[in-house]
Amino acid sequence: MKKIHAEDIYKPIREWVIPADQVAHVQIGNPLEHALLVLIKTGYSAIPVLDSSYHLKGQISKTLILDFALGLERIEFEKLEEHVVEEVMRTDIPHVKEDEQLLDALKLLIDHNFLSVVDNNGYFTGILPRSAILKFLNHYLREKNRETVGQK
Repeated sequence: MKKIHAEDIYKPIREWVIPADQVAHVQIGNPLEHALLVLIKTGYSAIPVLDSSYHLKGQISKTLILDFALGLERIEFEKLEEHVVEEVMRTDIPHVKEDEQLLDALKLLIDHNFLSVVDNNGYFTGILPRSAILKFLNHYLREKNRETVGQK
């Protein structure tokens, strides 16, 4: 494994991003039923929402969809066929640009499992998962610990 340095937190986050073509997502016009199926099949609790030009528009989650379908006495699954993602998705989501530093993303990842990543034109380029940062920090701290123990 390559040696990790403290300065690595200042590198662009693109090094830790999972590329868009490997990320589950839905489009704003997809039925809610489709979005729920994607979420269930992938096992994710939330995924990015894109427009037809692959610009990031928001995020949809199982919770948002099920809250929408919740009736007074039952879950009204038929509503999911009749409504689209755009009606339910969150638009106020944290996201980062691919040329931002890892340190910039760290604070946002405290409260989110992943951050959507966009280029300077707003095109979705992938996600930065919290797990990528935790792996980096784990490796860095273990390496520092070995160096410290080795010096004693």
